Amino acid sequence: MRYGCIFTGDDPELAVELAELAEASGWDAFFVWEGVWATDPWSVLAAAAVRTHTIRLGTMLTPVPRRRPWELAGQTMTVDRLSGGRVILSAGLGVPQQVEPRFWLYDDDPGRRTRAEQLDESLELLERMWRSESFAFDGRHYRARAAEQLLPPAAVQQPRITTWVVGVWPRPQSMRRVARFDGWIPNYAPPGADVAPEASGYTPAVAAEAIAWIRAERERLGLADRPFDVTHEGTTTGTDAAADAGVVRPWADAGVTWWLEADWSVPPERVEAHARARIAAGPPRIEV
Repeated sequence: MRYGCIFTGDDPELAVELAELAEASGWDAFFVWEGVWATDPWSVLAAAAVRTHTIRLGTMLTPVPRRRPWELAGQTMTVDRLSGGRVILSAGLGVPQQVEPRFWLYDDDPGRRTRAEQLDESLELLERMWRSESFAFDGRHYRARAAEQLLPPAAVQQPRITTWVVGVWPRPQSMRRVARFDGWIPNYAPPGADVAPEASGYTPAVAAEAIAWIRAERERLGLADRPFDVTHEGTTTGTDAAADAGVVRPWADAGVTWWLEADWSVPPERVEAHARARIAAGPPRIEV
């Protein structure tokens, strides 16, 4: 099990400071969130990259269909090079307008199907751009003419920057997308249920079932020998090591490889104090 912490605030200077604290406190990754009109996460992560040495850096998460793929490719490549190959891109469809209207203040939601198509095309474009190769692309939503000059540098990580993808279990199309990449960020929608950001009923037993499916699918695709991560986001105390390990252990037993610590319920005026204390306390390790 590896451990990441998610900074739920929006102060860029504090985020960089906390990334350093997270590295010093034994965390394996530090994540910031990505909004619409908000602190730019990739600028924050670029600053963190030059102030840290080993900790992985990423977003939790990037709504890829809302981004221009070529701009996202340049931002992620830049941070990957500044960090020496420590970037994780967490890619999702974005929250539907009916669930989070505040993320759709400046445009309208084109619908889940369109966003899924945009995500697939974007992920293909990103992988090609990270290699810094000239290519042409003709998709339904994006097109590219082959670049003849001024190609940017390639990302450090190859064949691509580590890419975790949101997948809705047990929806086959969504999960097949996940299996092609480097990690699963779970969502859960039992048959007949709507997809929600925090679906109830997702348990370690459900996770284990989904992980077994992913392993079989990756075997079919010839990817079984390549690393693959499974994440779970949750909250622990940081003050009771045994109790915290008890929260994390069932997920590790199910096959989860990354515990992502976050508490989105903390009010804005308390985020700094809470984040500083929780990060300084270190990860909720199960080896206790």
